[in-house]
Amino acid sequence: MLRLTLLFALLPVFAGAAEPLTVAVASNFLRAADELTQEFTATTGVAVRISAGSTGKLYAQIRNGAPYDVFLSADVARPRKLAEEGLALAESRFTYAQGTLVLWSAEKHLRNRDCVEVFESGHYRHLAIANPQTAPYGRAAKQYLIAAGHWSNALHRLVLGENISQAMQFVVTRNATFGLLALSQVKGELSSRATCFWPIPAEHYAPINQQGVILQRSEQPQSARAFLDFMQSERAVEILVSHGYTVP
Repeated sequence: MLRLTLLFALLPVFAGAAEPLTVAVASNFLRAADELTQEFTATTGVAVRISAGSTGKLYAQIRNGAPYDVFLSADVARPRKLAEEGLALAESRFTYAQGTLVLWSAEKHLRNRDCVEVFESGHYRHLAIANPQTAPYGRAAKQYLIAAGHWSNALHRLVLGENISQAMQFVVTRNATFGLLALSQVKGELSSRATCFWPIPAEHYAPINQQGVILQRSEQPQSARAFLDFMQSERAVEILVSHGYTVP
């Protein structure tokens, strides 16, 4: 409540901002970010422009000079590296959410069946995951497959998405039988299309802690800090939880 009070107090300052605040967002977080930024803009008058992609690619863009103000990563490593490299404000780094990995399918033949048994038996065509090299949810998917003893069986069936959003599209369009996706992606309107939904046991992959940070080159540091403050407000927490995230 205090953070929101401060935001209202600073409305006249923010209203004069000439350019939108530019936020780089990990693709799993896009739907939640859309809702959060709408609330932030309604509260402060500051417009926000979102650029979404895999965490690894956004990190590379930032290192190459992309003019973002805020980075909402899907991991801890990249915001920490940016702070260590002097490209982000170390004191602004915080964990805004924790993600959950799920097994998901829209294949009609799996309806009313034990889809986990089907998956574990290997009787499927393709499995979509995000690229483990650039996407934290892809890395978590690989960790699960190895921990559960499914990696060797899945390896020749894998369809790699550039990011978790592309991996989801492979499953939604049924170009892949199963996908290891973010819970936040398959809540809401996609829930009715699910023929398989199984949260992966948390002990099979490292926690997907998602961190945010203000970038050093931001020309709107005051608005950027207000945005991160809003991300920790009660209203923002409600939105995050509604999208399937756990909030530390």
